[in-house]
Amino acid sequence: MTREELEHIIRASADVTNQYEFVIIGSQSMLGQVPNPEKVFTVSMEADIYPRQAPDLADEIDGAIGEGSQFHETYGYYAQGVGPDTAILPKDWMTRIHRVQNNNTNGRVGYCLDVLDLFLAKAAAGRDKDREFCMALLEYAYLTPAQALELVPTMPLDDGVQRTLRATIRRWAKALRDADHDIPPG
Repeated sequence: MTREELEHIIRASADVTNQYEFVIIGSQSMLGQVPNPEKVFTVSMEADIYPRQAPDLADEIDGAIGEGSQFHETYGYYAQGVGPDTAILPKDWMTRIHRVQNNNTNGRVGYCLDVLDLFLAKAAAGRDKDREFCMALLEYAYLTPAQALELVPTMPLDDGVQRTLRATIRRWAKALRDADHDIPPG
């Protein structure tokens, strides 16, 4: 997905829901901070999105412009209507968001996660595709392990899960260093 395609999804989500502000939380939220990232970050065809003031309208987005919709068939990408609880995010993540608002969004607003918050949400989810995405964020130096480790205590997770998350981040950084990538220690 490109930044322009994400802007189209914001515009289409606004048309479907008659809402003004949207939160984008999945991997494509990276496009808010990094409009033209490396190809490894743009392989997804979906943007996880919900209306900020009316998250219950996410189902309408799914139905109208979601997977398998006419929108998806026409453009080759789609929106996944999600909710505020879909991702586990650090405290104060909204203070770090990146605003996407322009003529392509018809003036509607998409709030995209900072790559640091995106990294932690994906690291906490712990799926294989999330591990690959997180390691690529580290490899391409969008954040350092130390930056991520600093925010782990702000994650709404119990102490044991936070310890596991810290160990995971350190293990990923070590794997990249062992593969001769220039990753600072965490």
